Amino acid sequence: MPRKKRDIRRDYRQAGFSERHGKGDHIIFWHPLVKDNFAVDGHDGDDAKPYDEKNFAKHWRRCERPKGGSNHESIYSTLFARY
Repeated sequence: MPRKKRDIRRDYRQAGFSERHGKGDHIIFWHPLVKDNFAVDGHDGDDAKPYDEKNFAKHWRRCERPKGGSNHESIYSTLFARY
């Protein structure tokens, strides 16, 4: 069973991305360390497309991971182990 759009959006939020609403059902995500903005379209219950997963993995890699003993390290290690 494919993941849902809500899972992709949750991954962006947990990775430290901010969001704003776009037109229609688009949510625009941005991160201070990533130059581009990017959208996730569709409703929360819709199935995530393969390009949604690839885009998230690509944008996450462009972010700098926190260093030191931050509590975010456990989130990054568990959340992104599959990428």
